[in-house]
Amino acid sequence: MSGEIEARLKSAGFDLPAAPPAVANYVPFVLSGDLLFISGQLAKAGDGRMVTGRLGADLSIEQGYEAAQLSALNILAQAKAALGDLARISNVLRLNGFVAATPEFTDHPKVVNGASDLIGNALGHAGQHTRIAVGVPSLPLNSAVEVDAVLRIRG
Repeated sequence: MSGEIEARLKSAGFDLPAAPPAVANYVPFVLSGDLLFISGQLAKAGDGRMVTGRLGADLSIEQGYEAAQLSALNILAQAKAALGDLARISNVLRLNGFVAATPEFTDHPKVVNGASDLIGNALGHAGQHTRIAVGVPSLPLNSAVEVDAVLRIRG
C-alpha cells in the first residue's frame, strides 16, 4: 500500500521529499505506542525553495494553499522516516495548521485545506482527520504555513 500512497502523490504531481531536519532544538517526530507525533512542518519544498510571507499582505489564498501542501508533504516524509512504510498509517487523527497572516485575513481554513486535501487524497479514508486552522503574526524562517500532525499507526 505504501507504493500506492506514493503513486497517488506522483499522479497528483508531487514527489515525496526526504524528511527535513529540525530547524531548532527538537526532534521531527516521536513514536509513542500506536501514536506518531510529527513536529510542525514548514512550507519548504524538497529543493529547498520555501513559501514565505503573510497571507493578506504578500500571498494569495492559492499561494497559501500551495504552501500548506508543501507542509503536508513534509508530514508524510517524516512519517515515512519514522515508520519506513506509509502503509503503516492507520489514520490521521489531527492536523494543526498555522497560517502567517495579517490581522484582517480570515480565510485560514481555505489555506489549510491545501494540507487536508493532500493528506486526504494520498491516504484515502485513513487521511480523514480533525484539525485547527489559525492565524499567527509570524512563523519560523518566515514560512507562510506550518502544520503538525498526530497519526495512529499499525503495529
